[in-house]
Amino acid sequence: MTKNTEFGDDLKRSGLKNTKQRTAILEILEQSDQPMAAEQVFLELKYKDMSVNLSTVYRTLETLTDINLATKLDIAGEHRTLFEYNQKVHGHHLVCLQCKKILKIHRCPLESYEEALERETYFKISGHKLVVYGLCL
Repeated sequence: MTKNTEFGDDLKRSGLKNTKQRTAILEILEQSDQPMAAEQVFLELKYKDMSVNLSTVYRTLETLTDINLATKLDIAGEHRTLFEYNQKVHGHHLVCLQCKKILKIHRCPLESYEEALERETYFKISGHKLVVYGLCL
């Protein structure tokens, strides 16, 4: 099964039509090794000769986030939101405050803390997001 077919199936399961633009945006996010701003996705679409408005890219990214096919990453001090394909794998990020480089953390340092917090507070935790800020060395 091709990725485009998988994207189409995911969209249909979420109650959305499988459009060329949605599939292309999902493909761009999935192939990127970094979270992307809507403007970056827009430029990639233009590079692929797809006619689309920036406002459509923003709306599509928000929709894909709403149906859990994409995730948002808000960076403190930045006035933009970044998006990435939801790999359905729990992950966190390191962000350099100087060069804005973003590194994915592939293991969760909070698992045992989350379990202890649930026991202490009688609160069923459904998820969390961790962004660690610092400087590249």
